[in-house]
Amino acid sequence: MVGLYKIGLKLGFYRKDPHRPAGTDLLRPLFELPDPGQLLAVIGEEGKVNLLAEAEEVVGGKARLFGAQPVALMLAPEGPPAHWTEYESGKIPVSDLNLPHGDIKFLWEPARFGWAFPLGRAFHITRDEKYAQAFWQHLESFLEANPPYLGPNWTSGQEVALRVLAFVWADVVFASAAASTPERRAVLARTVGEHAARIPATLLYARSQDNNHLLSEAIGLWTAGLALAGQPEAQKWKRLGWTWLNAGFQQQIDGYGEYSQHSSNYHRLMLQLALWVDMLLKSQDERWPRQTLGALQRGTHWLLALLDPDSGRTPNLGANDGAHILPLTGCPFADFRPVLHAAGRAFLEYTLPAGPWDEAAYWLGIPLGSKKYVALSRYPGDHLYGPDSWAYLRAAKFDSRPSHADQLHLDLWWRGDNLALDPGTYLYNATPPWDNSLTTTLVHNTVTLDGKEQMLRAGRFLYLDWADAYWKDDLDLDEKIIKRVRGHHYGYWRKGVRHGRTVKVLSDHRWMIEDDLIFLPWLPFAQKERCFRLHWLLPDWEWQLHQEQGRITLRLSSPHGLVTLQVLASEPDPDVRLVRGGERIYGQGDVLPIMGWVSPTYGQKLPALSFEVGVRTKNDVQFTSIFELPR
Repeated sequence: MVGLYKIGLKLGFYRKDPHRPAGTDLLRPLFELPDPGQLLAVIGEEGKVNLLAEAEEVVGGKARLFGAQPVALMLAPEGPPAHWTEYESGKIPVSDLNLPHGDIKFLWEPARFGWAFPLGRAFHITRDEKYAQAFWQHLESFLEANPPYLGPNWTSGQEVALRVLAFVWADVVFASAAASTPERRAVLARTVGEHAARIPATLLYARSQDNNHLLSEAIGLWTAGLALAGQPEAQKWKRLGWTWLNAGFQQQIDGYGEYSQHSSNYHRLMLQLALWVDMLLKSQDERWPRQTLGALQRGTHWLLALLDPDSGRTPNLGANDGAHILPLTGCPFADFRPVLHAAGRAFLEYTLPAGPWDEAAYWLGIPLGSKKYVALSRYPGDHLYGPDSWAYLRAAKFDSRPSHADQLHLDLWWRGDNLALDPGTYLYNATPPWDNSLTTTLVHNTVTLDGKEQMLRAGRFLYLDWADAYWKDDLDLDEKIIKRVRGHHYGYWRKGVRHGRTVKVLSDHRWMIEDDLIFLPWLPFAQKERCFRLHWLLPDWEWQLHQEQGRITLRLSSPHGLVTLQVLASEPDPDVRLVRGGERIYGQGDVLPIMGWVSPTYGQKLPALSFEVGVRTKNDVQFTSIFELPR
């Protein structure tokens, strides 16, 4: 299907503009607005102050892209707009657009209209016309600079579809404002039709990707078909969208509930799309197909099990492009509770602690406090729980394309702090070394062999020769061990080495992680001198490091007391190195510029501590890491 799409692109098939919907009908309202008084009671006075501050930023022409600090709201690409196929085919390179880091996502993100949600939320609780007026003025600026099918903001069907959702939401929320004149609303309705007409042409490509692109485009089509019920194409859009959104949810959520893109943030995006559809289904008095609902239940449970109850965050697993398409909350970008609590109630009927994160559930039409809700249960297996702490051992058997080479990575959490970190993403499209480089095994909390990847990297977003991993619970425990899990992966088998990891939760507030690197006896040619390197990515806290023979002790001053990480190597005199923000601060040798960073959201990187212990030997190797947490 990708080949067909590229052939169509080369032959100019997509240069023919689709049929544009005629008429000036208004959009049909698809959901009911929540009670402003209930919203204010949920978010509180502090939440109201923060919301109005963010809305004022948008009024002043700024937006918080990817949940980070506000920047100028850029809605007009540089240069005269050409047909979108000119950018998609590369005839007009992205470098001509003069974007930050040369990355198209910095243009696409403000064009998703995520900034319309704080404006709408602020208008709904204050009735202040300036917020509605700001929305219409920014919309008109966008439409003037991005005529239908011209310019880079029309290249991606997903970006087009996400705007449809924002437009339909904004039309309902601002409908009562004086600034929302019939003429303006008619323009918005026509714009939604033009956007919907753009999507089918490249749905073939989205189907070939079978990821969030397909879900977004199908849901955008279905939504437009509902909102423009009087248009001739509406029924076709509804049928096409409904077919592929259900196929997408059923195919992309596996039997355990993990989303196909192996990413906590893309998993959240998937649930946001599902909650949008769920809200509109209720307004139509319709229901999910049984298979789709079952997939959404599994997907909700899987991510809920990764939710840190103290901070509301999850491990920064896999690719993180900063997507947050329905920001119906004042909670920070990294707080997953607004989406997961809403999804838990919508799909699982779980009861969850109340808080300001429940604003999203009110907007999505999900009732709170029903007596039928039951308590959340945690997954067994690769999720481990200790006193005031928990961990996730990454051990995946891939049925879809992996985004990071992170098998047997361990995320460790304690009292809301992420002690053993996943580095995140930072940038997809920058120049080396920041061309999606945080996917590598080197920066994850696992062991590398000769500095190689677990899988063959064949492009910026592509890994080949997928390395599956397996885990099992160990039930033969003594009184000192709360739980023990063993895992192994096949990434180094072709090199003649088996990597196994055992994680033990001890009753004395310690975590013990044992890594065994064993040469395979049936591949004697592989037993030559190898470099084995254990890596831990840790918070940027004050540190002290002591090394004595094969025992290395790193002490970190956390907000809750002194955390100790002790590493023992089976070989004497291991090579020890500590790197912060790409610079070596302990040990010897050159370091890669990508080491010692963590990216909490797209386009943002913060210093962290990369702690490496390496040995070079012909023998089997064991590393033992012991995290000791204050009681």
